[in-house]
Amino acid sequence: MTSATTLIPADLEPSRVTRRTYATRRRPSRIDAVFVLSVMVMLLTLIPGRLIVPGMTDIGRPALIVGLMLFVWWFLVRVSRHLVLTGQQPMRWAIFAFMVAAVISFAVGFSRPLTAIESNGADRTILYYLMISGIVLMAADGVANWLRLYTLIKVIVWCCTIMAFIGVLQAVLKTDVTRYLNVPGLVAKSDALDFQARGEAFRVASTTVHYIELSATLALAQPFAIHLALYAQTKWGKRFAVLAAAILAAGNAVTQSRTGIVALIIMFALLVPMWTWRSRYNIFVMTAGMLMSFVVLVPGASRTWLRLFDNPDDNSSIQARTSRYSLAWRYFSETPWLGRGTGTWIAPQYQIMDNQWIETALSGGALAVLTLLGLFITGIVLATKALRRSSVPADKHLCACLIATQVMAIAVCGTFDSLAFSTFTAMLALCMGLCGTVWRLTHPARTVRTSTTRWFLGRDGWAQVPMLERRPPVPPQAVPTTPAVTRTPVRT
Repeated sequence: MTSATTLIPADLEPSRVTRRTYATRRRPSRIDAVFVLSVMVMLLTLIPGRLIVPGMTDIGRPALIVGLMLFVWWFLVRVSRHLVLTGQQPMRWAIFAFMVAAVISFAVGFSRPLTAIESNGADRTILYYLMISGIVLMAADGVANWLRLYTLIKVIVWCCTIMAFIGVLQAVLKTDVTRYLNVPGLVAKSDALDFQARGEAFRVASTTVHYIELSATLALAQPFAIHLALYAQTKWGKRFAVLAAAILAAGNAVTQSRTGIVALIIMFALLVPMWTWRSRYNIFVMTAGMLMSFVVLVPGASRTWLRLFDNPDDNSSIQARTSRYSLAWRYFSETPWLGRGTGTWIAPQYQIMDNQWIETALSGGALAVLTLLGLFITGIVLATKALRRSSVPADKHLCACLIATQVMAIAVCGTFDSLAFSTFTAMLALCMGLCGTVWRLTHPARTVRTSTTRWFLGRDGWAQVPMLERRPPVPPQAVPTTPAVTRTPVRT
């Protein structure tokens, strides 16, 4: 049978860090980036979003504080010569361009008189972006190997499944069970979100702060649940993953959100070509069965679904969004390149646009829009390159799942102000960082694949290497010539 801790030969290969010094991705560690990122995901999904540390704003959520600590951790590693990571990582440059654009717009905003709301919003947004940067960078640079990557994927799936199950319980019991999820030491920033009637049904938000946020977050986790259902190593692992995928879909359904439906359609469009005909048949039958069961058990909700997209010209929600476009264009034309200032377009002083692309353009201008889009495109390109390099079907499918998360994010940014909701934003940042992870783990150069730190070189190693020789070129015979990394599970 297959060993529970599958060994991957590529993880054991030595990579030359400096003269006479080598390292592997399977070096032991007690608390690594995956452990801290897993803790962040648990705090993000299992603690209601309205609970914060006393005396702080909404970025005082425990999960967001961990995200800021991740940025500090990554930054301290970068400024310490003996801790700095070896190897390339394009995601660093993408997040650097995003932060530079945000800081430039931040400075431009303070060149004019700001109200107290605008000033506080600008400061908060910069801290918020640092949290995003910390999650992206630590995920891209800190995941050591495929085994730890799959550990993090499982944490994402199961934590989001619990969050979806809470939402389903709310819909079935018609009771907000999150009122009982109080954590000692935290205070509620606002009251729990009431159920909202939509058509013949009502909407729930689970532990998030809005119904749309719940649907978008569960949509990001859905492809990973399908991945585990297809490629789990054990029979029970596949069965539990199928159950998780079903609960995630049910949780998305009870939000009664167009955003979640659009995201799932995009996911299927991107993943179906990666599946075998048998997998397509099984997933189609399961999806059809779930839809028919939902129509029978909750007939009012199914009729509401059909009305979400019919006659958009007479849809009040869609009309409310489109009616604000003329106002947005007038403000954007005043400061088109750098915007009014990072984080200064904030309610209640300004109207919410329910469109992240428009709000980014109003706050940071065209430069901010381009750098935000550059983040998504960088993730797509890196995951696509990793997909082409991979030789194992499971790895290829995981790369396709990461591509789907970024394409879904581009789409849902046009349906609501997505970056204003921290649960979705943190989960999106994590998926974005994992795109950099799979690119690094499939890179043909060992020095990039290992991306190890130089902490172990100490006085006898690194300090004695002359400056010009500290990163010598790897001898040709030490670099594999094959473009793909072969993964073969060790069977016992």
